Amino acid sequence: MMQIGINAQLLSRETGYRRAGIHQYIWQILRYLPWPFAEMRYVVFAQAETAVPPHPGITTIPTRWPTQKPPIRILWEQLVWPRLVWRQQIDLLHSMAFVTPLLTPAPTVVTVYDLSFIHYPERFPTLQRLYLQTQTRRSCRWAQRIITISQSSRQDVHQQFGVPLSRIDVVYPGVDKVYRPLSPHEISKFRQQNNLPERFILHVGTLQPRKNIPVLLKAFARLRDPDLHLFLVGGKGWLYDDIFAQVEALQLTDRVHFTGYVPDETLPFWYNTALALVFPSVYEGFGMPVIEAMACGTPVIAANTSSLPEAAGSAALLFTPHNPEELADRIDTVLHNSGIWATMREQGWQQAQKFSWERAGRETAEIYQRALREL
Repeated sequence: MMQIGINAQLLSRETGYRRAGIHQYIWQILRYLPWPFAEMRYVVFAQAETAVPPHPGITTIPTRWPTQKPPIRILWEQLVWPRLVWRQQIDLLHSMAFVTPLLTPAPTVVTVYDLSFIHYPERFPTLQRLYLQTQTRRSCRWAQRIITISQSSRQDVHQQFGVPLSRIDVVYPGVDKVYRPLSPHEISKFRQQNNLPERFILHVGTLQPRKNIPVLLKAFARLRDPDLHLFLVGGKGWLYDDIFAQVEALQLTDRVHFTGYVPDETLPFWYNTALALVFPSVYEGFGMPVIEAMACGTPVIAANTSSLPEAAGSAALLFTPHNPEELADRIDTVLHNSGIWATMREQGWQQAQKFSWERAGRETAEIYQRALREL
């Protein structure tokens, strides 16, 4: 029985923005790792046993270190994890977030979600940026196999780090079954419980620079529709003060609403209640809100950059990310053309069906098997 040691320290035990994209990807992959499969079992290293989804093939090893703090997590993954791997007789290591140990007692697989710390270095704290830039490069060059979450990120790793494409695999995210069209009664009840207006568009994502929210605000200000509201669902990340200042400057305080982080189980209701999801991010490894909204039958307007066209397919309306006039035109088209709105709902739902967490879990296990065969 081959043992796969998985670093899942980024699984968060607490609600907040850290339970967004990467947390969800890790949690779902662990949830759907096939068992039994190719005489492998999984040893997951996490902050706590309760952070890991129940799974018959997983043994969880919690840590006493407060690894929710980045400096502590770095020390753990470089100093503690290698010793635990040796003690547990692990045959293959999988770091599910960018960096593997410098001194590793076993061959490695590493997941790289995006290279935003290279493309937008000014938007990261200096020490975090330097660690990610140097150690992700080193981890990718030394890894037996690399996993990315889109073809866009696969090409990015290849071009930035010089890693052959033959060593880079794509495992797309899936869509949880909770993301589905809801009944008019469920939507009406959610609207009343949260005192939501009849007409609003939605943004889902952490408040941080690369989400490009200022362009969304400028586009929204151009729409001559006093009854239309904008809800920004997501926790505060970093460098977000300019967003609040711009809302004030554009005199949008009555129509732009910040919900903060919302529980995962309420997201399907937000998608269903909104007229459309607007996702203007300048750079994404994949863009999970795009397919989650589509699975709920919500039209999507997204930037035509990085992996977003890959996620959206032909089902979304795309726009140039730094052009608020073009974005305002796209929003206006969706909201005031019932034929386009209905077509986007149907095509979006069909696009979302292409992405499966069950397949993602199986493909991840197959990569473990491939890496072991290549030793």
